Parts: sequence; structure tokens; C-alpha cells
Amino acid sequence: MKSLITKFVLGLTVGTCLIFGLSGCGGNTASFTADATGSPYELLAAVPQTLWEGATGDTLRHIFLQPIPVLNQEEPWFSMIRIIPSKLTGFLQKHRNILIVKVDPDQEKANTVAAYDVYASPQIIATVTAPSEQALTEYLSENRQQLLDLYEITERNRNLAAAKKYKEPSIEKTIYEMFGMKIDIPRGYKLRNRIGNDFIWISNEYPTASQGLFIYSAPYRNREDLEVKGLVARRNEFAAKIPGPSEGSYMITAKEFEPEVRYLRINGRLWSEMRGFWDVENDFMGGPMVSYSTLDANTSNVVTIDCYVYSPKYPKRNLLRGLEHIIYSVAFPEPATGHTQQ
Repeated sequence: MKSLITKFVLGLTVGTCLIFGLSGCGGNTASFTADATGSPYELLAAVPQTLWEGATGDTLRHIFLQPIPVLNQEEPWFSMIRIIPSKLTGFLQKHRNILIVKVDPDQEKANTVAAYDVYASPQIIATVTAPSEQALTEYLSENRQQLLDLYEITERNRNLAAAKKYKEPSIEKTIYEMFGMKIDIPRGYKLRNRIGNDFIWISNEYPTASQGLFIYSAPYRNREDLEVKGLVARRNEFAAKIPGPSEGSYMITAKEFEPEVRYLRINGRLWSEMRGFWDVENDFMGGPMVSYSTLDANTSNVVTIDCYVYSPKYPKRNLLRGLEHIIYSVAFPEPATGHTQQ
């Protein structure tokens, strides 16, 4: 729990995100005992009625309610609850994610100020202010990705903190012994299968859903190993080790939809991210999947962490994001030469 309210300013110029750490804001003796309310990826928006019914409201809805790509049912990035600002009191002030939008003619230009753990913990309150409604709408449109990232990263960091505090050390130890990789596995995951030293499958089972991931490694051959064709081929090789509900059934990558691949750095390490759908051969099951592959310079192996969700009747967004957040806890030892991954 933070004892200071930290603040930063978002997007003072088009396409930029300027962050300033301001110490001493709110004093240094705050002590909050209230737990934040609300569900993960739920946003409480305090917006005046006139702004909500105009271009500002349209822009906010476009930012936060846009559909998440590559899900087999439409779900928004955030579940948004809108209230008028005067209602932001008492119980509602303790919501985990709050967005306040307002016009202040005395303000020189638009900005965003974020404060943490003001009325509860963990909590973020972002206040977007502009000198006019037109300036407000333009600012939101120009900085939509930064604003979305602000809440996304906050949710991810909460998950990572919880996983570090409440985790499954026996599974983490097994993964480290097999792959030389440190990773925080949240409490609730169980070991489902291990084959040799190159495949492990774990999952968190619910009455109506399943969160699963399997980790595998294989020697790096050429650059195609990290491109879509090679990633799918290797995924199918190892996914076949996950049995389906009927005899002779097993997991595969859905053939009807070619996965999307992008490359990104997470904590300085380069990963290929493949996002798509999975099916079960010889049976009827499926859902969204996302896999992350990286080259381990210590072993010259490609290591893949493959995440999947099965929830045929209920939303999948939070289940899949919970798996994706685990990737941000991964750490490999530095190569023996001391060089970092390029």
C-alpha cells in the first residue's frame, strides 16, 4: 500500500506521454485500510450529463468499449459504469478504477492527472481536464491509447503483485528446473502433466471455465521458428500432448483462422506473440489462445508459454488477461557471456 499519492501527467502534446513524479502530494502520513471495490477491468466514469451525451461521451465509449480483438465473442476492453460527478461519494469513491472528466475554462490546456490509493487500495483515479468541450474531445482522441494503457498497466501490476504474494512455489520450482526460467504462478494452478524436460502443462479449473498454460522448448533452427508458420507447427506438435474429453481427441490450433503474430519486448526481452484460437481434434471444444515465444541464449532453445481459456458460456476477457499478465513475471538468467538479448 502506498503512503504517498503519486501523480503523473499524460499527453501534453499529440502522440506523447509525459510522466512526472511529484513527491509530497497529499502528505506522507496517509494510511488506508479500506479495500478497493469493483471487479477487474471495471471502470467507474464520472462524467457530466452534457459531456456524456455529446462528442466527449462518444469518444470515451469508443476508447473503453471497443471490442477486444481475437475473442470468439464480443467483449469490451473495459466494463464502464458512468455516473454524474456529484454521485462520486462514499462507497463509490472506493472503486478500484475511477475516471473523472471535466471542463475548466480557467485551465490553459488539457491534461490528465493520476492519483493512487486515495480512498482505498489498490486504486487509481485519473482526472482529465480541458478548457473547453472541444479541447477535451480532441485531447481524448489524440491520447486514447495512453489513457487505455494507463488502466491496463495498472490492472496488470495488481495481478503481478498478487501473484508474487500468493503463488504456487512447487510449480515454479519445477518450471525453473526444466527451463531455467523464473516465473510467478498464481495460487490455484495445478500440475496436469509433465513430459521429459521440454513440456509442462498446468491449469486453474473452475466449475464453468478453465485457465491453462503449457510451456515447451525446442532447439532453434532458423528465423521461421518465430514466424507464424513455424510457431503454429511447433504449437500443434506440443498441444497434441493435451488430451480432449473423448478418446483420441487432443488440442490443436484452429485451422479456420490464421493466428496474428507481433513482436514486442517485455522487461527488455524480445518475444513473438501469437494470438488466435484453439480447437480439439475429434471433439467439440475451443476458445481463445495466445502464446509467447522467445530465444533462450543459454540453451539456444525457443521457449514458448502458451495460454488458453475454455469458457463456453461466460466471458473470457479477464481469464485470458490473467494468463497474459503471468508473462510479465518471467525472468531468464543472463547468458554466460554477460550479453543481454538483442
